[in-house]
Amino acid sequence: MDNLQKAIDTIKSSKTILIGAGAGLSTSAGYTYSGERFEKYFADFEAEYGFHDMYSGGFYPYETEEEFWAYWSRNIMCNRYDQPESELHKNLLKLVADKDYFVLTTNVDHLFQNNGFDKLRLFYTQGDYGLLQCATPCHNKTYDNEELIHKMVAEQSNMRVPTELIPKCPKCGGKMTTNLRADDKFVEDAGWHQASYRYKKFLSRHIDDEIVLLELGVGGNTPGIIKYPFWQMTADNPRATYICINKGEAVAPKQISEQSICINGDIGEILLQMID
Repeated sequence: MDNLQKAIDTIKSSKTILIGAGAGLSTSAGYTYSGERFEKYFADFEAEYGFHDMYSGGFYPYETEEEFWAYWSRNIMCNRYDQPESELHKNLLKLVADKDYFVLTTNVDHLFQNNGFDKLRLFYTQGDYGLLQCATPCHNKTYDNEELIHKMVAEQSNMRVPTELIPKCPKCGGKMTTNLRADDKFVEDAGWHQASYRYKKFLSRHIDDEIVLLELGVGGNTPGIIKYPFWQMTADNPRATYICINKGEAVAPKQISEQSICINGDIGEILLQMID
């Protein structure tokens, strides 16, 4: 029996699935940060500032807040609000909809919730494109940005937003920024802690159960959030099965090789085969 069929049979027979989703999942769904999609939204920024992908643009040292928010409003618009439906995410939901499932993800694009996943079964550990926070930060609260982002995109000119649209912290009056984990200033607000608690409760309920740990598109940037814990949970629970689907990075340590199913390939194509 090949690994794909083993994975299908294992998921089908399991009542409990923990999904760990990394950047490779969004990439497979078409949400790439470079190439044609980057050119569509940021050709003028590329010509002016010389970067060639959205990730690099996020770290560019813009001289003014008007430029900073012109870039980030477009970035947030195309990665959070201007989203076509994701067939990949819908197929993944079909695969686990009748299971007791939970999703742990480092992705910040909201694709799970926007494609039908129960928000009470999601933990976005690294933030959300749809939220702003105080840049200092002076308090642990985040703010919805949808209305502001739409205004910034609509009213910006020459890669600058109008000065009056630049957000200020409602508490200290200082700068605001995106609620994305980049350093120790990331705000873990009440919603973040509630999601963290639900994740811990899920783990406590199933710590010794037969469970599938389904890792999708997790690379080596932040292995301590999903990959290493999944390996450790598999090693600690002889009833657990670790399934890794990743293009070029589908591996498992030899200590859990007997409990692991690794599939090297495009996640979207493999999920489509799984639900057929």
